[in-house]
Amino acid sequence: MTTLELYRKSLIGRGLIAALDEMVIKCTISPLLAMKVLKQFDKSITKALRTKVHSKISLKGHLHAYRYCDSVWNFDLKNASFKTDNDDVQVGNRVEIVACDAACVVKSQQL
Repeated sequence: MTTLELYRKSLIGRGLIAALDEMVIKCTISPLLAMKVLKQFDKSITKALRTKVHSKISLKGHLHAYRYCDSVWNFDLKNASFKTDNDDVQVGNRVEIVACDAACVVKSQQL
């Protein structure tokens, strides 16, 4: 999996994949077109998050495990709480955070 494919595991990415799978099964679109749509999604979601999102979040939690491989960090948190710019607090029992080196994302987009 390339760095850009990371957002396919998000809620919106999984929804897109499910919709594309259904259209391929019903022969509404070809598998090749579905793959082109996914590649465009990868590029578009990365660009949108980089240019359109300006919020900041602070988080607290108990670090259960962490890993670093191929310029990607994975953090597993338990009892995590997130505080947004507008003081909204969200709590999660188990949270996985995946963070990529921005330089790797830029390299992947240029390919």
